[in-house]
Amino acid sequence: MKLKTRLQLSTLMFLQYFIWGAWYVTIGTFMLTDLHFDGTQVGLIYGTFAISAMISPFFVGLIADKFFATEKVLGTLHLLGALLLYIASTAKTFPLFYPSMLIYTLTYTPTMALSNSLAFHQMKNPGVQFPGIRVLGTIGWIIAGLFIGFMAIEDSVNQLYVGAIASLILGIYSFTLPHVPPKKGAGESIKQILGLDALALLKQRPFAVLIIASILTCIPLSFYFSFTNPFLNELGMVNAAGKMTMGQMSEIIFLFAMPFFFKKLGVKKMILLGMLAWLIRYIMFSLGNVESLVWMLYLGIILHGICYDFFFVTGQIYVDTKAPSNLRSSAQGMITFATYGFGMFIGTWFSGKIVDLYSVTDGGGIMHQWDKIWHIPAIIAVIVLFFFGFVFREKRQAEVQTSEN
Repeated sequence: MKLKTRLQLSTLMFLQYFIWGAWYVTIGTFMLTDLHFDGTQVGLIYGTFAISAMISPFFVGLIADKFFATEKVLGTLHLLGALLLYIASTAKTFPLFYPSMLIYTLTYTPTMALSNSLAFHQMKNPGVQFPGIRVLGTIGWIIAGLFIGFMAIEDSVNQLYVGAIASLILGIYSFTLPHVPPKKGAGESIKQILGLDALALLKQRPFAVLIIASILTCIPLSFYFSFTNPFLNELGMVNAAGKMTMGQMSEIIFLFAMPFFFKKLGVKKMILLGMLAWLIRYIMFSLGNVESLVWMLYLGIILHGICYDFFFVTGQIYVDTKAPSNLRSSAQGMITFATYGFGMFIGTWFSGKIVDLYSVTDGGGIMHQWDKIWHIPAIIAVIVLFFFGFVFREKRQAEVQTSEN
C-alpha cells in the first residue's frame, strides 16, 4: 500500500471515530443530569443508534455498492450528519430529542460499514494491514474523550457541537479519498440490489454462529456503552470521560498485537477471550469503588482493548475474509446489523429497564444500585461465552490468514 493511501485511510478512521467518541460515551450523563431523562429514556436514545445500524446494511447494499462511488456517499452522509447533529442539540425534551437523534444516527451508522469497505478495498491482506489503519480510529476516540473531559462538558450539550464540527470536516475530506467505483451489473435482482444476497453466507455454520453470538453478546455490552460514564460520575470519579480513554489506549496495543494473536490463537480463541474480558469487566465494576478498590474500575476500563478488538475487529476481518469480493460491503453491513443493530437495540432497551429497576431516591435525587446492575450483564456474558465455545467450529486453515502476500 502506498504511503499516501495509508495516510488517507488513517485520517479517515481518525475522524470517523472522533465523531462517535465526542458524544457516544458521555451523552448518557448529559441526558441524566441536564435533560433529567430516566434510565429507560437513556436506553431508548442509545437504541436509536441500534435502529439505524439495522437499517444501514440495506442502504449500503442499495446505494454504495451499486450506484455511487463509496467516497461520495461517505462525504454526503457526514455533511448531512453535521447539520442533523446540530439540530439534535437544540432539542430539550424526550419527544423532540429522540427523533432528532434517530434521524442523525441514520446518517452516521452507514458510514461505519462504508469506511471499512473503502479501507478493505485498498488492501491485499486485511488481517495484517487493517489493524494498523484502524488504530487511528481508536486514537480519534481517545482524543475526543480527552477533549470532552478536559473541557468538562460531559454533562453539557457542547459535546454535540464538537461532534457536528468534526462531521463537517470529515464530510468535506471524504471527497478526497481513494475512488471506489460502484459495482454496477446487468440483470441484477432486487435481492442483489438490496444486498440481501449476503444472507446466503448464513448457510455456512461458522458464519451463522458468529452472527448469533454477536447479537447475544451485544445485549450485555449495551450496559457498558450506555451507562459506564454515568456510573463513574455517580461514584464520584473526577474526569471520568478522560479516564475512560485508558480503554482505547489499551485497544491500540492490542490492535498492533492482533496479527500475532491471529497466528497463535485463530478466530475462535480470540473471540472467546474477548467475551471473557467483557465478563471480567462487569465483575470489576460491580465490586469497585473510587477509594481502596478504584483499581478494579481502572482494570475494567483497561480491559477494553481485549473486549473490543478481539470481538469486534476480529469479527469484521473474519467477515471480510469469508465474503466474496462482490458481497463485502453487504457482509460488513450484516455484521453491523448483528452487533450495533439488533443486539444493541435489545440491549439498550433492556439495560435502561434494569437501571430503572435498581434506581432509588436519595435526598430528592436519583441514585442507582450499580453493584446489582452490573451483575445482570455478567450473567448474560457467561451464557454467551459457553454457547460460542461449544457451538463454533472452524478448521484453522480456513481462518483469517495473516502472512503478507
